[in-house]
Amino acid sequence: MEIVVREGSIEEIFQVHQGIPEFYEEVAIEFYKERLKGRLFLALVAEQNGELIGFKVGYQSQKPEVLYSWMGGVRPTFRKSGAATALADFQEDWATKNGFKKVFFKTRNRFPDMIKFGLGRGFKIVEVIRKDRVEDFRIVMVKKL
Repeated sequence: MEIVVREGSIEEIFQVHQGIPEFYEEVAIEFYKERLKGRLFLALVAEQNGELIGFKVGYQSQKPEVLYSWMGGVRPTFRKSGAATALADFQEDWATKNGFKKVFFKTRNRFPDMIKFGLGRGFKIVEVIRKDRVEDFRIVMVKKL
């Protein structure tokens, strides 16, 4: 079945967010609205048969030529469908067309699939930020566009 990626609303992003079990900390829609307020950002959703199955949100970092791929996820029953790749492709194409030179994201040590996904897309690990438990260490990954 075909996956369609398109720009989405903050409400749609939040709807998909609520279906991602890894996001165990409860947040309100204001979490997104506040973070994105006043920033150049791209909010994407992935759909299959009209159903929202994934999302990806990125915004311009403090360095204008660098896009921070801030949040994203695919609902568990749709993983391995190509949705994450389609979202990332769209985001990177948009970033390139809009003058960005690099994209980066942060993940946690407890998400090895996300680390592998980044490495497979040409990202490099550039920093490890220590937290209390090794599972919570932040892994910072960067890719030149």
